Amino acid sequence: MQVARIIGLNIFLAALFLFLSLLFFSDYTLTKEIFQSKVKQEHQQRLLPVFEKIFDKTYPNTFVFANEIKNTVEDLNVEARNQQQWDQVIYDDYAGTLTKASTQGIIVEYTLLLFILIFGGGTLGALLFILPKISIEAPGIKNNNIFHHALNNRGWIGILLGTLLISFYILLYFYDAYVTNWIILVEPLKKLINPNGDSSQWFLYGFLYTFAVIVMGIRMLIKYRHSNYQMVRTASVMFFQLAIAFLLPEILVRLNQPYFDFKNMWPLDYDFFDAWHINMLTESGGSVGLFMFVWGITLFVVGVPVFVYFFGKRWYCSWVCGCGGLAETAGDPFRQLSDKSLKAWKVERWMVHAVLIFAIVMTGAVLYNFITGTNSIFGIDTYTHLRKPYGFFVGAIFSGVVGTGFYPLMGNRVWCRFGCPLAAYLGFVQRFKSRFRITTNGGQCISCGNCSTYCEMGIDVRWYAQRGQNIVRSSCVGCGVCSSVCPRGVLNLEVKEEEGRFGKPILIGNNGIKLQD
Repeated sequence: MQVARIIGLNIFLAALFLFLSLLFFSDYTLTKEIFQSKVKQEHQQRLLPVFEKIFDKTYPNTFVFANEIKNTVEDLNVEARNQQQWDQVIYDDYAGTLTKASTQGIIVEYTLLLFILIFGGGTLGALLFILPKISIEAPGIKNNNIFHHALNNRGWIGILLGTLLISFYILLYFYDAYVTNWIILVEPLKKLINPNGDSSQWFLYGFLYTFAVIVMGIRMLIKYRHSNYQMVRTASVMFFQLAIAFLLPEILVRLNQPYFDFKNMWPLDYDFFDAWHINMLTESGGSVGLFMFVWGITLFVVGVPVFVYFFGKRWYCSWVCGCGGLAETAGDPFRQLSDKSLKAWKVERWMVHAVLIFAIVMTGAVLYNFITGTNSIFGIDTYTHLRKPYGFFVGAIFSGVVGTGFYPLMGNRVWCRFGCPLAAYLGFVQRFKSRFRITTNGGQCISCGNCSTYCEMGIDVRWYAQRGQNIVRSSCVGCGVCSSVCPRGVLNLEVKEEEGRFGKPILIGNNGIKLQD
């Protein structure tokens, strides 16, 4: 079995190396025909004279070629701004479009073969490494020196992986032209789903996201095979990510309907009330688009309080959400890295609720502009000072670069704990109006600390267990791992009547221990 795991690891690393090296495998040649087919007609007269020096010139890699495109357009824009010719400024990003159309080499000639080698080989290698655990490892989490592992405790492997993830997100969000070869790599899958569609950075991201959830979800199913709750929960996030978040929106586009993720909602979906999004749903989508718009509003206005009341925030954060799905599967090896200190809890409460308030203010301003047809409110440019900063700092940097890139450094729920405005909204309802709680039996607790160690949300579960107190923290996502790793069955996820949910706090003082009335 160990031989199979070693072979699998090497196959996976080979596929990963091939995937990374693809960025340097192509040449790029821009022709006048490509220029005329990809650049808007209104921009061609202005751009043609400066682009002629690039035509038919071969560039050795995407970085040099994309920078040439960017710099050429930016030089014209600087000149227009200096002369205050604002109508001459070109806002379209042609670097990605022209880079993809100008790509030459094996990535274009053998796209399908490379796709099979990389993702087929990666899947085979991962499964060869994961599946033998069924016979050589007992289910569940044990105290197996995890904090001495270079991957799982901020060692060199973890730092290297974190660096790769952070670099990937920066390229994806801000320099998509540099990952053109990866975008071309997933073109066969895009054409299979929608023959008339073209792959983009976001299709690439959606596929890689889903790929990680499915493969690492299999690992979760094997690891927690002793717990029916964990098995069903993992299968749920795999289904919602694959079927609802990835495939269904692409199928809708193929059917000439708006792109829509039915499981996503405001305020996590922060552009839901943007003018372009409302217009897309209500105008181009017809009755289907209108249903999507009403569904989105109903989900967070009615769905959240109703489902949280009966099931806690776990119904979304641990069973449906894509961010939670990636955290629970691909991020599972790093759950023990979450900070359990009181200081972290204080920072968490301030930050996550501050982001929620920011989202509410930004959305209110955007809606006001949409209704009134203006661009500002109280003299403040809504897009420049609210919508754009939120999209950059929260939507890109916090949720992407930090939220996922910091898995090997700060644990798998950094975004969910400190930044997700929807988690804050769900948690607020769960804290004050829900039947869900985690009950504890302090008499059986042996203080092993497994529950606190592996709580991804940074809750010191043992502190509650030792006192026999119910856990009703707003940050708890109900993943149930604390219960699954408890050797004595001290912790139980329960849904009961609200009465008695908070229990009676235990006071420890000079006169001994007693229950507070």
